[in-house]
Amino acid sequence: MSEYGTVLESGTVRFERLLPGPVERVWAYLTESGKRGTWLASGDFDLRVGGETKLLFKHSEITDEPPPERYREMNDKGFLATGTITRCEPPHALAFTWEGDGNPASEVTFELSPRDGKVLLVLTHRKLADKAAMTNVSGGWHMHLGLLEDQLAGQKPRGFWSRQAAIESEYAARFASLPE
Repeated sequence: MSEYGTVLESGTVRFERLLPGPVERVWAYLTESGKRGTWLASGDFDLRVGGETKLLFKHSEITDEPPPERYREMNDKGFLATGTITRCEPPHALAFTWEGDGNPASEVTFELSPRDGKVLLVLTHRKLADKAAMTNVSGGWHMHLGLLEDQLAGQKPRGFWSRQAAIESEYAARFASLPE
């Protein structure tokens, strides 16, 4: 299993990770603000179809590395993405729209299934506006999922900003042949 996301179709990327379980524990890291805030973003989720999601990205809470200039505001003030839950099947599936970045709404789906004492997480991000959005989102998910792995394994979180630019460049190269 590659840690890199793959393109399923235009505007859609998928990631798979085999994580320490059980499923209920991984579900808690997806849905509980405090736990989610250690690897992605804090914020309340109204866990029902039609419920609101709030993701407050404040990277100073997930890494002590200083951000590059283009992300300084996200690090200091935070960035709020909102959405609506479109699927909620605890503890196996969660999907929601992603709004608030100036692009048309996209949709994120997490699917969890037991695998030999571990949990297979499949994350699919759909309706990404263009190749630039796919590259940015893929680099972000790659880094954030690494932090989730570290949290679940009880390990010191890996570097975030020190690796982010290189990972985003790798996705740009992987996606170079995709249509604009």
